[in-house]
Amino acid sequence: MTSNRRIGIGEAIREAIAEEMQRDPNVFLIGEDIGIPGGFGGAFGVYLGLPEKFGHERIIDTPISEKAIMGTAVGAALMGMRPIPDLQYSDFIFECMDEVVNQAAKIRYMSGGKLKV
Repeated sequence: MTSNRRIGIGEAIREAIAEEMQRDPNVFLIGEDIGIPGGFGGAFGVYLGLPEKFGHERIIDTPISEKAIMGTAVGAALMGMRPIPDLQYSDFIFECMDEVVNQAAKIRYMSGGKLKV
């Protein structure tokens, strides 16, 4: 018998990320204000409790730099990690389009199939 429960999207995202982090030690979060002790758990509180559960080695706080967050995530993915970059707001994706469009999306072809993200 299944039980239905109503949760908000933030809680659903937190639970899904926690499930993946438990399942795969290569999954980590990287972003601004996501793992500050006593902080808000990101811009919308999505990551509350995750630093305490998984440690600051897998919940990585960064300075304000969307390009650095995404560039680090792309580099980590190239090394076999499974990064989850947090950019706080969707508007900020345009700040790091070079990393997404010119690096992550093309690296397989630029390397002759030797690298993948």
